[in-house]
Amino acid sequence: MLPMKRPRLTAVQALSGFRLKLTFIDGQDLTLDLSRDIHAYPGLQPLLDPEVFAAATLDDNGWTVEWLEPDIQIGADTLYMDALAQNTVDENTRIFIDWRARTGLSLNQAAEALGVSARSISRYSNGREAVPRSLALACLGWDSLQQKSTLAAEESGRYVVNRKN
Repeated sequence: MLPMKRPRLTAVQALSGFRLKLTFIDGQDLTLDLSRDIHAYPGLQPLLDPEVFAAATLDDNGWTVEWLEPDIQIGADTLYMDALAQNTVDENTRIFIDWRARTGLSLNQAAEALGVSARSISRYSNGREAVPRSLALACLGWDSLQQKSTLAAEESGRYVVNRKN
């Protein structure tokens, strides 16, 4: 079994219900349900045809899953983060992994945003270690601050938050 610095695939299999069975170089088998994304994003809607979806293949090096006829590719790193978020049984871990995938922050940027070390972000990002509730709440709080929500702590006057522009 190979360690993964960056997610890379060894196999992909299209399943019914717009799901993919993904096998990564470290031996992990994960199932990813793409039905919500296929319906939500116009660029993915050609995959609504079951015959087109069933034609999913790997690129030569396992970095992407691709559908040749509609010319659609999805990176292994994106598929990995989405599959981890869907397959985790712990809600805190799901919140954290979903937050990482959605924000696209690097390890160092995520660590700075949440006030933890890059090593901690790395440990929790692979989904193999349970994320503490405090870190999941920090992700939700960060989202709130980015949306300039009136529910953010700074609105109460108890905390001062200096935004980076």
